[in-house]
Amino acid sequence: MTRTMIDTEEIKGVSLWADAFRRLLKNKLAVFGAIIIIFFTLVAIFADLIAPYPYDYINFESNEQFAKPSSKYPFGTDEQGRDMFSRVIYGSRISLSVGIVTALVALIIGVTYGAISGFAPSKVDELMMRIVDILYGIPYMFFVILLMVAFGRKDYMLFIGIGAVSWMTIARITRGQILTLRNNEYIEAAKSIGVSKGRLIFRHLIPNAIGPIIVYLTLTIPSIMLQEAFLSFLGLGIQPPKASWGSLATFGGTLGAIQNYPHLIIFPGLALALTLFGMNAFGEGLRDALDPSLKNRI
Repeated sequence: MTRTMIDTEEIKGVSLWADAFRRLLKNKLAVFGAIIIIFFTLVAIFADLIAPYPYDYINFESNEQFAKPSSKYPFGTDEQGRDMFSRVIYGSRISLSVGIVTALVALIIGVTYGAISGFAPSKVDELMMRIVDILYGIPYMFFVILLMVAFGRKDYMLFIGIGAVSWMTIARITRGQILTLRNNEYIEAAKSIGVSKGRLIFRHLIPNAIGPIIVYLTLTIPSIMLQEAFLSFLGLGIQPPKASWGSLATFGGTLGAIQNYPHLIIFPGLALALTLFGMNAFGEGLRDALDPSLKNRI
């Protein structure tokens, strides 16, 4: 009697994130954006090793103000003779910190508010969303400026101020995801065994709603960096002698740098533009990877 043996290969399931990562790697523009982000992140982390001078170093024994790019000063010097290459390197640390820390502030506020609103009874949900609508009507930059003037031009107030006006869209996205998930069978099963509302929200609902939120967050960071640059133009951003890319480019513009000292604008502006491009490219690639049906719709 002949026995036929059929070898069956186990078929392994692919998680959402693994499948998204595979699609993301196929998006060349998104990968290029990720490389740019990683590059500037490493520059920010190792700024102390890369920069030849401290960010506030002034050589009082030489007269090298507004020096043009050279082998000694690759990016030239500013109005006080400070090395622009070193200041751009240290500026990466400030600009990325503003974008990432402020985005995390917005994330915490927005996700918490949106999750509670989406899980709350309909009347409470409606009230919370009307509050968001009212806040949308307030000019956000006016609020940030008011906060900075009232509490002082401190770096942490800049993070809190921009973060406090950047959470509303995150709250809406989170609420929409929670409304979609709240009636799923596993949520009903968790309710039936007495799982608390807080645990349901933060242990079961938010982790399953995090995909679209992360995508939006990656697209929010460039916007926050531009807001910081605008505040620097108004004199409310990062305070001297520290400098971000936005404040460096803005200050260069006030000196008529385009006509006389273009290096004061070109190098910090180029660093900022490349980072914004990288984050936008990566964010859009991540969006398409997590939900290909959204491609070319947003």
